Amino acid sequence: MNRFFELTARGSTIGREVRGGVTTFMAMAYIILLNPIILSGTTDVTGAKLTIPQLTTSTVTAAALSTLLMGLVGNAPFGLAAGLGLNAVVAYQAAPHMTWAQAMGLVVLEGLVIVVLAVSGLRRLIMNSIPLALKHAISVGIGMFIALIGLVDAGFVARGTGTPVQLGRTGHLTGWPVAVFCLGLLLMIVLYVRGVRGAILIGIAVTAVLAIVVNRVVTIAPEGWGVVVPRVPERVVALPDFGLIGQVDLFGGFARAGVVTATVVLFTLVLSGFFDAMGTIIGVSDEAGLVDARGRVPRLGAVLTVDGLAGAIGGFSSASANTVFVESATGVGDGARTGLASLATGGLFALSLFFTPIASVVPAAAASPALVLVGALMMTQARNIPWGELPLAIPAFLTIALMPFTYSITNGVGAGMVSYTVVRAATGRWREIPWLLWVVTVVFILYFAIEAVRGWFT
Repeated sequence: MNRFFELTARGSTIGREVRGGVTTFMAMAYIILLNPIILSGTTDVTGAKLTIPQLTTSTVTAAALSTLLMGLVGNAPFGLAAGLGLNAVVAYQAAPHMTWAQAMGLVVLEGLVIVVLAVSGLRRLIMNSIPLALKHAISVGIGMFIALIGLVDAGFVARGTGTPVQLGRTGHLTGWPVAVFCLGLLLMIVLYVRGVRGAILIGIAVTAVLAIVVNRVVTIAPEGWGVVVPRVPERVVALPDFGLIGQVDLFGGFARAGVVTATVVLFTLVLSGFFDAMGTIIGVSDEAGLVDARGRVPRLGAVLTVDGLAGAIGGFSSASANTVFVESATGVGDGARTGLASLATGGLFALSLFFTPIASVVPAAAASPALVLVGALMMTQARNIPWGELPLAIPAFLTIALMPFTYSITNGVGAGMVSYTVVRAATGRWREIPWLLWVVTVVFILYFAIEAVRGWFT
């Protein structure tokens, strides 16, 4: 096991990997409930609606297979599951124009396209062509992004009435769920700075128990906790329903919705899946200390291929496209460095096929502190950005800022790539720009202008 996972070479142990894998699972477990809610919240073009029990089985099955594959083939500490944003594209862009089977067929095609890009080496070349300063900026931006996700999910930050965001849902911190989050965050910070092993995992577990007790003692509206309400489950075992597995129609969407509409959906899925995962892989690997002096990730070809296969697995399972989860950073913060952590995460997903009631007791108030703390840790990569060199500093800033401000890793990466290329060319250093970055820049310009492009063709 030591030789296969390179435990000693990466400065890790079996205990650290298992602990990190469990932490990642607990930070990701919300997707077991949230993905079915998103996909079941709309109907397809025929009026058909997917059911929560079948979607739950599909979500967990795809996450387990994808994460186990990442551990065995990619040897990287990444958890994979249905990507938020990607599932929204399927539910609200694809389904209104085609059947669910046809929409999931486009997801399978998205994964296969990414596999081709990975196997051909093109995806690795694109990642390696990104300037090192922007790779560090991606890490920082992801840190800001996951911290914002944690603050929003916990209700500490909310949409304002006269401002885009504000403190709490009323302009003030109110409610027991927010209090539980604050106590959990302070506990986790104290444990971490004191060097307690498993600080993040301990913090999540203690805060989850506290949330269950508070919810039992105090009357709180279910929506106050978010998607997951902390309560002792009424039952432990629930049998899975595999009825949606394999219900796909690869090319029917082009006939049903039209070539232009289906192509735009596929383009959006590929670009979002490609660069969301790329940014997460770079950021989490950087935080784990796995990148070399030039910012290259070990076994990158295998990692990228598995990520593409995960997209296809998600489509085949009717769970939407699977991708690397940014919450993997919580496991890295708790010591994960190898694929053994992914085996622990994937194994817990597999077990939760039969124990979904237990997997669904950790509320956002307990998991969100981990996102905020890890976000703070990832911010330390900002010291590696040459802030005195404006041609690098400004694209780096745009990369960092637009991830949380637009709630998208892809948008931040795109803004950084386009601004870097334009600034370099405008200062007469266009020969220093790799040709692949020119291609990526054009692709991102099309991505940002996708609605105008769609209008031209229709």
